[in-house]
Amino acid sequence: MTSVKSEQVVSLARGMRDLVRAEAAQSEQNRTLTHAIVDEMWASGLMTALSPTEAGGIEPSLAEMIEAWIEMAWQDGSFGWVGIANLPSRFAAATYLTDDGFAEVFTANDNHVTMGGQFFPNGQGTVVEGGYQLSGSWNFGSGVGHSEYVAAGFFPMDNGEMRWISEGIPDMQVAVIPRDQIQFNDGWHVQGLKGTGSYDYSAENVFVPAARTFGLFTREPRRGTSPATRMGLMPVTAAGHASWALGVAKSMLDDVAELAATKFRMSDMASLASRPTFQKGLAHHVAAWRAARLLVLDAFSTAEAAVAAGEDLNPTLRADMRAAAVFATDTARECAEWAHLVAGTSSIREGSRLERAFRDLYTGTQHAFISEKVAMDCAQIWLGIIDDQFGL
Repeated sequence: MTSVKSEQVVSLARGMRDLVRAEAAQSEQNRTLTHAIVDEMWASGLMTALSPTEAGGIEPSLAEMIEAWIEMAWQDGSFGWVGIANLPSRFAAATYLTDDGFAEVFTANDNHVTMGGQFFPNGQGTVVEGGYQLSGSWNFGSGVGHSEYVAAGFFPMDNGEMRWISEGIPDMQVAVIPRDQIQFNDGWHVQGLKGTGSYDYSAENVFVPAARTFGLFTREPRRGTSPATRMGLMPVTAAGHASWALGVAKSMLDDVAELAATKFRMSDMASLASRPTFQKGLAHHVAAWRAARLLVLDAFSTAEAAVAAGEDLNPTLRADMRAAAVFATDTARECAEWAHLVAGTSSIREGSRLERAFRDLYTGTQHAFISEKVAMDCAQIWLGIIDDQFGL
């Protein structure tokens, strides 16, 4: 595997441009990324980049990963989504599994482990000797189409009762399960993000050793030294969602700006680029996009620096990051809507980058992780209405 330095992560992503563009249509047809794309992610070192060094990663800063994820999503929405699914899933398992679990999953496979799935606790794990008997059904298992291991969130059940971490907060765990123990359901027929392999799946009474589980909200790393390992999965996931939306929106802004020089609407002799209304709209939306990107970088870098300095990741820092992710997503959606409208019929041609990006963005922004409920939770923390919201 290629050895790389942290500052090269964005370059690794950029090096995928020609391949991803050539394979995007086939990925959509396959409903999962092509083997060529996945193989190149491995060959370049991109697939492992976010993980701890013990798992073959290079532990870049969140700012570096944000820029890399923006680049990946700019190339293709499905490729970018896999980037924010497989890389964080692998990061979490490699960081938080026990030593025995890490040895079984990573060391025994020479660290060649791709992982995806759904971390929300849609399963129940009955406590048994040595682990859990897990059953459940999970939707939207991002990136599982090409994953050797599948992550599945669940509630531990002890003698038929849920376990509680504290008052009102149940224990939520994540199981790491070999692919051959999972049943996949043919449910990935969607408007956008068709190439992500985000299949529905289920498990029925599957034994999962405790060593192959970890707490969903843990911030206690067993390996890795980057601040991200002490921030937990939620901030990393939020950074991914914000970056993905920004990347897809940027692809549409860039494409419509390139199109504008040669685009003429029916009964109009002026090119799109020469129209003052287009110029004003482009200036507004590019500026909005840049502002959203800077907000994301500021919020996540500020929190990361605080953790690096030994401070707690307090509720305000977590709210700042999540609110930035929601704002970036909303801004990206507005940019995409404008670009789609001004491009006219050029944006409705099936298979074009504009058409695919529009479908992808409006699919990805339906995710609950960047919903208005998250924004309200953040505001309530800022206002002092609540002291904390553990889900942030």
